[in-house]
Amino acid sequence: MVSVMDSEPRTDLARHYDAGGWLARFAGRMLVVCPRCGGGALVIPRPGLSDPGYFSELLFQPRRLACGGCGAVADWKPEVQGAGLVGAVLGGSEDPFFQRPLWLQVRCAGHVLWAYNEEHIDELSAYVGARLRERGGVRPTMSMFVRLPAWMKRSDNRSEILAGLETLRELAKRMAPADRSDAAHERGDRSRARRSMYFRGCPYGP
Repeated sequence: MVSVMDSEPRTDLARHYDAGGWLARFAGRMLVVCPRCGGGALVIPRPGLSDPGYFSELLFQPRRLACGGCGAVADWKPEVQGAGLVGAVLGGSEDPFFQRPLWLQVRCAGHVLWAYNEEHIDELSAYVGARLRERGGVRPTMSMFVRLPAWMKRSDNRSEILAGLETLRELAKRMAPADRSDAAHERGDRSRARRSMYFRGCPYGP
């Protein structure tokens, strides 16, 4: 597991050091398309929960979808299976809890570029913009950057991807339905390859 305190984003555009951080560290707050009005909504841990000790615990915390525009609210909780919880699996352009399209999506270099939130954008920008990329960490194969698609790692796509990330940064400031990107719609491309399990009981209750 990776502690919440173990890694911080790097913003040095000349060099990027990959400490092996997981995508899960950005799972605490996700911007999604509201199922009612089509504007921007937030998916966050349900109020009243204690802060997780590890990023991986974010995949098992009960969630709330809340739209500040139309007032829509929905709740999610992990499935209980035996003595454990079945958590969300990250990946793809839909949030893993409510399966809503991510708000931060844009067409880029013949693909769709997406992010969960502004901090995710910052870290992707630091990686893509770096001329030198160094890999470290105790479990580098779990790193978010190792798992990025090849088109995001190509130097000839750097300028277009950085421009796309700036577009996402602007989208994060605008949450009205009219501001929705034409790329932000259902694709059914969320990760289903494996299901994460949590075997320390059910600390978050039913």
